[in-house]
Amino acid sequence: MGLRVPVVNAPMGGVAGGRLAAAVTAAGGLGMIGMGSAGSAAALRRELPYTESLDGRFGIGLVDWVVAAEPELLEVAIAAAPTLIAVSFGMDPSWIERVRAHGIRTATQVYNATEARRAGDAGIDVLVARGAEGGGHGAVEMATLPLLDAVLGAVTVPVLAAGGIGSPASLAAVLAAGASGAWLGTHLAACSESSLPEASRRAMLAADGTDTIATTAFDVAMRLPWPTRFPARVLRNDFATRWTGHEDALRTNEAAQAELAAAVAADDPRTAPVDAGQGVGQVTAVTPAAQVIDELCSGAAELLDRSFER
Repeated sequence: MGLRVPVVNAPMGGVAGGRLAAAVTAAGGLGMIGMGSAGSAAALRRELPYTESLDGRFGIGLVDWVVAAEPELLEVAIAAAPTLIAVSFGMDPSWIERVRAHGIRTATQVYNATEARRAGDAGIDVLVARGAEGGGHGAVEMATLPLLDAVLGAVTVPVLAAGGIGSPASLAAVLAAGASGAWLGTHLAACSESSLPEASRRAMLAADGTDTIATTAFDVAMRLPWPTRFPARVLRNDFATRWTGHEDALRTNEAAQAELAAAVAADDPRTAPVDAGQGVGQVTAVTPAAQVIDELCSGAAELLDRSFER
């Protein structure tokens, strides 16, 4: 794909817009526009102008059930002619052939070797082995390194590692283990080019790796049709503490649902969700994406050089 560094930004809904995608590509990686739970054809069209100067050197990440509800979203993504389209969180691989027919590479997240083989058999170009440490939605089945080992043993296509990668050492670790690159989310979410709201950004900077929780409470309260297999790893806050494990009661609690809606609108991370993986403790400042990528990659290269010298 012509990348100078082995970094693809995770297409984080509400965070990874066109500005972040353009910045990551300019830094030598592959920038991804993320269309998450609130993704739509109109929303994607608003972000695409930021990528006009990239000559197609960017990607678009979609959610399977969102595409099913609005098929035009995939049509707009294909028409944008990006380098890569990723569709995750579903079992229907029919989109793969359709996207590849337009000369666009395909990717999807997987959580075990069986899923990896199934995607490989369907013609996928790139797999993302997303470990349980990762922020946002994903299955909590295996940690990143064991999952990476399993997926690499199951397929021959390139595999990107995701989940808990937030330092030169962790990037070096997944590359040494055989990953073709890293699918970075949390470590890029606080960058100056991201669309993360300001209060949520401050909450992320103040957190460490023990401050996250995997929960379905927010999806239940917002009535989002996420499969229960894919909880969201977020910063632990008052709402998550109160309602995780009590989702059945939350489904009918209109007061709690209204409380959450108001907090989301006000960007109040004491109640609203802030997606973050267990590498969030490495996020300590708001910096440009280029600086984050340079520090990660130069540091990882130095560590790998030392290892080979030994």
